[in-house]
Amino acid sequence: MTVSVRSQLQADARRFAAARCNSGLEQLDREQAFNRAGWTAAAEHGLLGMRVPVALGGTARPLGEQLEILLGFGEGCEDNGLILALGAHVWACQSALLDYASDDLKAAVLPGLARGHVIASHAVSEPGAGSDVSNMATRARTTASGYVLDGDKTWVTNAPIAGLHVVFASTDPSAGSRGLSAFVVPAASSGVRVTTIEKMGLCTAQMGSIELREVEVPSRNRLGEEGQGFTILQHCMAWERAFLLAPMLGSMTRVMRRCVEQARRRRQFGQAIGEFDSVSNLIVEMRMRVELGRALLDKVAAQAATGRAFHELASMLKLHISEAWQQTCVDAVQLHGARGFTRELGLERELRDAVGGRIFSGTSEIQRRIIAQLMGVRR
Repeated sequence: MTVSVRSQLQADARRFAAARCNSGLEQLDREQAFNRAGWTAAAEHGLLGMRVPVALGGTARPLGEQLEILLGFGEGCEDNGLILALGAHVWACQSALLDYASDDLKAAVLPGLARGHVIASHAVSEPGAGSDVSNMATRARTTASGYVLDGDKTWVTNAPIAGLHVVFASTDPSAGSRGLSAFVVPAASSGVRVTTIEKMGLCTAQMGSIELREVEVPSRNRLGEEGQGFTILQHCMAWERAFLLAPMLGSMTRVMRRCVEQARRRRQFGQAIGEFDSVSNLIVEMRMRVELGRALLDKVAAQAATGRAFHELASMLKLHISEAWQQTCVDAVQLHGARGFTRELGLERELRDAVGGRIFSGTSEIQRRIIAQLMGVRR
């Protein structure tokens, strides 16, 4: 892909997002409401179907093109919650379906997901088991026609608005993580109850808990083989951790540009504040974080495109972008002084959103643990 093509993909997505995805954001944030108009616009622009084959309603764009579009989308879309909702739908849920669902199940659910008519959630975490999936308490017992699921899931992005849930449950509790299986559970199934969780940031991304009580699931809705759930989960998490935060490099660029404008316009002691090292150095660090993140993103994408494992690089990228995003927003608030601390500029919202990046899809501490394990430093 040429530089001009990359730039054009980013520019088109940036203009589209700025024009279609930011309306009423302050009110949506205050009310913790889903940006339905933004979601519909993203679907119409093709963002929800970029990974899906054309025959199943998608556009099947190469990974490199997908990432350029997401970088531009992240810069133009100020609704970071919408970006998270879109990412969970695409990178966690669609990855599971594309690579592990039967052909019949793909044909039944992927067209709706690609067109945005159906929203998906990825239900892994539980009240007593977050990253420690070996202690998962949700059970799936076999029946003559399939399975019956019982358990509780929490911290599930998109749960309150989802039409289907990708649910992980234990089919063999004695086997620990090797006894997990994955299922597609329609949200309207009898025995499924969802409650909404309010958050400090990413407020437009709807998060919830899912209660599963005697939920019947046919065998055709199982993903992969019975007991393959942990493999499926690792696969989905690699894709999610690698690319869920890619648009936030665009968000960081947007915040950085606001800081450059402030540094040029704001004057103190007879000169623009950008002339002070303490200010210009902050902005230089912002630029370096973005450029280093982009270099690592390209490295991960190149490895993923060849089909090679990229778990370690995915954790590195997730760790870098999440911490860089938060620090950039902290510095932006500081650079704008008292006004940065007000709701007026929206920077406090950017900061509240960024805090979540170090928590969801595995905390920064978990990413460091994974990297150390894959390096052979620890067991």
